[in-house]
Amino acid sequence: MAEFSWEVRSPLERALVAGPYGVRGDAGVSLTEIRSFDLIQVMARRGKAADMAEAARARFGVAAPDAPKAVGTPDATLIWSGPDQFFVLSKAGKHSIEAVGSAFAGSASLSDQSHARVLTSVSGTKARAMLAKLTSIDLHQGAFPIGAAAATSMDHTSVTLWRGDDRDGQAVFNLLVFATFAESLWHTMLDAAAEYGVNIGHSDEL
Repeated sequence: MAEFSWEVRSPLERALVAGPYGVRGDAGVSLTEIRSFDLIQVMARRGKAADMAEAARARFGVAAPDAPKAVGTPDATLIWSGPDQFFVLSKAGKHSIEAVGSAFAGSASLSDQSHARVLTSVSGTKARAMLAKLTSIDLHQGAFPIGAAAATSMDHTSVTLWRGDDRDGQAVFNLLVFATFAESLWHTMLDAAAEYGVNIGHSDEL
């Protein structure tokens, strides 16, 4: 009998080649795939939005986002994904679907999206310029500050986009995309960023 083993692989395994890409010199864009995370979608049941919000506050110590924004806690990020729904992004199983299931029993339906989505971090001096080629959202500081989020599209691909904390004085944008579309969007972002120079990598750190 043949032995069976389940090995989790990134949907970008073939497409992601770590190192420089595009114009040589100082890279204006950094594209980093974030791996090994827990992502749970929480959706309020009919008439239970208030109960879901109360459960979220009890579990995470902060109010669940009820508008397009991302809310950070010491060990998770709650990201608005639509009316009366949000994602819980975390590491190390602390907020896995098994861990949070009892907290939302009766108020929300949960869906484990950990292997159904690809998470990419976009940063650098030309990050906004690159993303502006792919989305109609105004990503200027005044219109899209730290913590802002949107359910939108890039190159006809549905994405969840939010702005994280700045890194080295530069804005950081995070993208969640369905795994089946991740490779296509990755190549699109590489093409859009090539003129600025790109630093490509992957990380297990959120």
